[in-house]
Amino acid sequence: MPRVEFLAPTREMFRQFLDQQEIFLFFVTVYAGAGLIANDRRANALQIYLSKPLTRVEYVLGKLAILVAFLLLVTWMPAVLLLVVQVMFAGSFAFLLENVTLFPAITLFSFVQVLTVSSVMLALSSLSSSSRYVGILYAALVFFTQGIYGVLFVVTRDSRWSWISVPSDLAQLGDAMFRLPPRYETPVPVACVVILVVLALSGLILERRVRGVEAVT
Repeated sequence: MPRVEFLAPTREMFRQFLDQQEIFLFFVTVYAGAGLIANDRRANALQIYLSKPLTRVEYVLGKLAILVAFLLLVTWMPAVLLLVVQVMFAGSFAFLLENVTLFPAITLFSFVQVLTVSSVMLALSSLSSSSRYVGILYAALVFFTQGIYGVLFVVTRDSRWSWISVPSDLAQLGDAMFRLPPRYETPVPVACVVILVVLALSGLILERRVRGVEAVT
């Protein structure tokens, strides 16, 4: 039986597939993440949750795990299923063997993307007791940084300004993980540093905001 090529698979196809999932990533992040901490603040439930034996680290990690699980359902899982479907339709593991780094690339990028987005959303959720306000704040942050980069690119015609936009930094890292030509001139290490800074700031905000509520008696 001749082997059937499904959708002419390439590394670029899987990378583009994850790009297309970003719209679902955005809406699921807002829907599932905006109220994770904000609702607890509004209900004055943090004092209860942060009482012994639950620590604030366990509380934050629990909330993070919830959001990460939801987001992996629209990023990592569909991409892996697409890879499985390709193998099934092809009738062999030839494509998988020829691209042995594809599954690690899908997994690593999905987890980096989801962890970054989840951390930012939790940090914003800890700043307010209104989930609606948190959702608006997250959307404003995403579109504002993208807008600033867009304006700078139009003025300078230089894509090295892409580091200003967190989604662009994630895209740059994704291209590197998939071993594809980068779409921006921003050096990959710079994009990596920006993501690390974002994670550190999110952690700092969570540490201060959650600890502040924990001290209430």
